[in-house]
Order: sequence, then structure tokens, then C-alpha cells
Amino acid sequence: MSTQAAFSNFKVLTFDVVGTLIDFETGVLSAVRKISGKTPAELGDDQIFESYKRGRDKHYERSSEVMFHVYRYLAKELGLPADDACCDVFQLAVLRWGPFPDSVEALKRLRTKFRLVAMTNADRVALSCYAHALGNPFDDTVCADDTGVAKPNPEFFAYNKGRQSAFGYKQSDILHVAQSQYHDIGIARKLGYKVCWIERRQGIAGFGGTPAVETLTKPDFHFPTLKALADAAIGPVA
Repeated sequence: MSTQAAFSNFKVLTFDVVGTLIDFETGVLSAVRKISGKTPAELGDDQIFESYKRGRDKHYERSSEVMFHVYRYLAKELGLPADDACCDVFQLAVLRWGPFPDSVEALKRLRTKFRLVAMTNADRVALSCYAHALGNPFDDTVCADDTGVAKPNPEFFAYNKGRQSAFGYKQSDILHVAQSQYHDIGIARKLGYKVCWIERRQGIAGFGGTPAVETLTKPDFHFPTLKALADAAIGPVA
């Protein structure tokens, strides 16, 4: 079977957005270092990510509203400036997190063959910013405001499954594409979806800004970038 033939049974690609299409790790690190003036030698990536994850766990509500408080939690833990102005800078930076260098072009190619659906724990405000930055590639979007829950809650996937069925698509038509083993790959595979792991941190130790998992779930497809997925599913750019 050719590489493209392996994707021929799928009609819908569902995407995790933050971490898969949008480079939130660079966004978090850049904002913290800009606010604090700390260099990587003075304040390591993992220190920032671990405090960020603890802050996000404590303030898990709508990302367009609570990242102000996530930063304050992080800043107090790390001994950084934590006044309202600094928290505001971080909150605004969250809405400006940019795409990975390959995301826009790869999505444009993938859209020629598949229905593209965003499935994100971000809220509607944040998603609108990210979709715009990505060139508005999505045929449909599902966010935490719609579902009332966040991945890896199975109800998030159930909501989208029902939504796509209204357009005539079955679960077997869907390939779920994501970076996070914790939020997406493990639970989607458990629910019976075919999954494609975009391992954005390939070759980098640890789990960065996403929660760790004890055991990695083996995906059906595995690529280091979205461009590599588009090359395999559509064919390389001529």
C-alpha cells in the first residue's frame, strides 16, 4: 500500500490546536522571559513549564480570561514580577501565540483532500485568534465553550462525534491528529479512533508544557511535523 493510500479511507482530520498547530511552548517561554528579563541560563525552560502547568491546573477555566492568574501563580513560584501589568502582558501574549512554521502551508494542502475540524481545550475567543493566525483553515470547530469539558474527558470526543455525524461522517471516517499524548493520543486511541501523533518535541527530553504520561500510546501514524503528514497524505510540494 502506498503512503497516500494509507490515508484514503479518512474523510475528516480532527486537530488538537494548541501544541499541534500553535506553538504555545515558544509563546510561554518568550512571554515569561520578556516580562522577567531572565535568560535561559538564569531560568530554564523546564522550570517555567512546570510552574506554568501547576498554574494552569489551578486556573483551568477559559484561557482568554484566566492566563492572567496563571502567570501570577507562575511568577510568585519563580520569584518574578507579578503585578497586574505583567499579568496583563502574559494574558495578551496567550492570544497571540503563533503557528509552527509548517502549520499554515500544511493545513492548506490537507484541506484539498479532507474536512478539517479543530478540537481544542481553548475557548472560543482564543480559538478565533488561533484560527485567524492559521489562515482560517477549519471547516468546523469544537472548543471547550461548546463541550463544557476539556480533553482528555471522553465527553469532548463524544460531542464532536455527534456533531460530525450530523454532517454524515462516521467515527471510522475520522483521523485524530495531535501532539499531546496526555490530552489526545491516549484517550482517542482508547475510544477507538485512528490517531496520528505529531511529535513536535521529537529529540527533546521531557514533555515540555504538556502533562507527562507514564506510557506512550503507539499511534497509527507518527510524524515529527505537520508538513511530514501533508507530504505523506497529499504528496510533497512540487
